[in-house]
Order: sequence, then C-alpha cells, then structure tokens
Amino acid sequence: MRLLKPYLLTTILLTFVTACSKQPEQQASTPQALPVEVGNPIQSVITQWDEYTGRFDATQQVDIRARVSGYLDKVNFKDGQMVKKGDVLFVIDQRPFTIALQSAESRLALAKKELTRGKDLRKKNSLSQEEVDRRQNEHDMALANVNTAKLDLEFTEVKSPIDGVVSRDLINEGNLINGTATNATLLTNVVSIDPIHFYFDAGERDLLRYIRLSQSNKRESSRSASNPVKIRLQDESDFTHTGVMDFVDNQIDQNTGTIVGRAILDNPGGFILPGLFGRIRLLSELNVEKILIPDAIIGTDQSRKFVFVVNDEGKVDRKFVTLGKLHTNELRVIESGLDTGDRMILNNLMRARPGTPVEAKEVDLSSQYTL
Repeated sequence: MRLLKPYLLTTILLTFVTACSKQPEQQASTPQALPVEVGNPIQSVITQWDEYTGRFDATQQVDIRARVSGYLDKVNFKDGQMVKKGDVLFVIDQRPFTIALQSAESRLALAKKELTRGKDLRKKNSLSQEEVDRRQNEHDMALANVNTAKLDLEFTEVKSPIDGVVSRDLINEGNLINGTATNATLLTNVVSIDPIHFYFDAGERDLLRYIRLSQSNKRESSRSASNPVKIRLQDESDFTHTGVMDFVDNQIDQNTGTIVGRAILDNPGGFILPGLFGRIRLLSELNVEKILIPDAIIGTDQSRKFVFVVNDEGKVDRKFVTLGKLHTNELRVIESGLDTGDRMILNNLMRARPGTPVEAKEVDLSSQYTL
C-alpha cells in the first residue's frame, strides 16, 4: 500500500478538526425553548369602584357648656361612657335658683291678687282703667320672672342633647363655672357614634367623569342617589364596611382642586371612632364589560406598562397597555392594548426576552381567579 503524501494527510486532519469544532458551535447557536404558561385575558361584566382616602367623623358633635353660673355640685357620668339624650351629666348648685323661683312665685301671687281686685273695682267704676292696665302689666312681668326662674333652675341640670359617647369632665366638682352667653364654661363634649360619617376628597377629573356618566344615564349622581360605598380601616385588607353616599359639596376647593364627598354607614357598638382614617370605594360604573389580567404579570419600561405575550411565531413579544383600576387584590382592568385572543406569559417573566422561542402550556385564567 502506498503511503499518502504528507500535504494530503495534513489537509485531511485539518478538515476533520474543523468539522468537529463546528458541530458544538451550531448546537450552541440554537437557543432552547423557554417553558412558560400562557393564558388569555379574562373578559367579564363587572362593577367598577373608585378608591379614596378619608376620615371618619361623627354625624353629631356637641360641646356641653353651662347656661347658668354657679358652683358645680355633681358630675353624673364616667369619662368616656355611652350616654342617652336627656341624661343629666352635671348638676350646678340649685339652692340659689330654688330661692329665686320661690321669690318670683310669691311676687306673681301678689300681682295676681292685685289684678283680680283691680278688675272687680273697675266693674264698680271705683278704679280707673289706667290703674287696671298697670296691675295687668305687673302681673305679666311677675309671670315672666317666674318662667325665667324655672328655666334657670332647669338649666342647673346640664343634660346631653344627643345619644353618644361623652368625653372626660373638663371641670371638676366644687369649681365655679360661668354661664354667660359670651363666655360660657365648656364642661365636656358628646359625639354620636351610630351611624357615622366618612369624609373624603375627590379630584376635578373624577368629578367631571361622574357628571358625564350621569348625563349619559350610566351612573346616577351622588347628589340625588344613595350610591353604595365600601370602606376598610387601616388594619384591614378587605372593604367590609358598607354604606351609601349622602352628600357632595357645592363647589371645588380652589386651593386643592378637590371636592368634598360624604358617606354614611352603620356603626353598631361604636367600633369605629370619629377621627380614624380609612379607605373608601365608591361605585364608578355598574355592569361594564372589561378585560382583566393578573396584576403581577405587568412589567414596566420607564413610564410605559407592558405584558409579555407569545406571537404567531411562538416567540416572546411585548404589548404596551393602558392600565385601569384594580378590580380585586390580584386582577387589574386593562383599558387598551390587549385583545381577548392574546396569549399572555404568566411565569418565567424574569427570563423572558423579546424574540425568545417558548414552549407554551395553556392555562385557563378564568378558573383560577374569583371575580
């Protein structure tokens, strides 16, 4: 057998090495398919709510002040207790007012006798009409003094004008208190508890939207309708407290560009106290068809929001979307940018890149979320 020439042997070896080195290079250039779960957006008829932050306030709040002057004799409540309308909270020393009433009643009795005698004498023409009129005037003044004395004696019992919770006694027994109209002593205050109000501020854009919805008969104005609301407290995750709108202010605050709205809700047992912060959901639109997607799959590219989808070539693509409000804690409304036929990528989002081929597993989103 004849030996191969050296240059021919070298050529064969180089060709073999080159072929071997190209095989792994070709294998490496073919990216592996990314395993992902995909699902279509949920299309559903829903009720939309708008959310605002606000504060609870009492429906009634009264400062309890003295209406007559004197020494405070009794405090008839414990600080912070529930009181009823008409309950006597304070008693001012009644003795001077009892004496004043007795004196006024004595003068009235005398004036009444003088008037009766004068009328009898007038019938006999033994007394002038002028004198009868004078005695009538004295009688009327004496009667007015009796009524005033009775009222002052009644005012010595300082009563609660409403049902609610009383604060602490700001003045203790034995102190001299002032009952003049211009400088009456503040004794305590009472706030109503059930029902309770919730105040919040809405912006001009929201107000204009509500007006346009009302004009198109898609939503009644809260000025004329008791639109439903849901409220949660700061330590609550769900909107468990329900109520209705009962007031919208008559003008926009020029300093803040907002308008005040108010809801009212039951507060059995007084669990919610005036002054607490809360979060309110106000009915926005009823029975509207919207597209919903999991809020967790929405990505951000600077100021734009997007969703990864699988295109017709089986590769990752991006669709920029306009976000609506959160419908639940997990689902968000999409106003534009997605169709019901889009195949959204639900997992492996950190590894997804536009153009990457995927191995897609179909998932039914509507069966995984509660609307």
